[in-house]
Amino acid sequence: MTDFWIAPSILSADFAKLGAEVDTVLAAGADIVHFDVMDNHYVPNLTIGPMVCEALRKHGITAPIDVHLMVKPVDRIVPDFAQAGATWITFHPEASEHVDRTIELIASTVASPVWCSTRRPRSTGSTTRSTRSTWC
Repeated sequence: MTDFWIAPSILSADFAKLGAEVDTVLAAGADIVHFDVMDNHYVPNLTIGPMVCEALRKHGITAPIDVHLMVKPVDRIVPDFAQAGATWITFHPEASEHVDRTIELIASTVASPVWCSTRRPRSTGSTTRSTRSTWC
């Protein structure tokens, strides 16, 4: 087992042939399909929604899908991505009114919650990352 996963973002793909491009990167060794979801409010870009996740699942993509939510309010869109086929739903705590409720909401779906922080914690001497947190 490796200490890392390769998770290319679909934002780098040609959306006119998204399914085929995701097939290609998975065949080349990618482990996870990564979605960067931006709402043009929490961050100054507008990207994709749950229908793209659902379309990839319908296309036959079985690899894990990590949905990185850069939206506010975050809780509103969690059920949509869970229903669309997300494996992990990653969110920024500052985008949530109640972080504990957001974690519980995600955990109540088929997806797993991941906490994402733009601030690196002070070194504890450990290089192991929790599966429930990451740096973005």
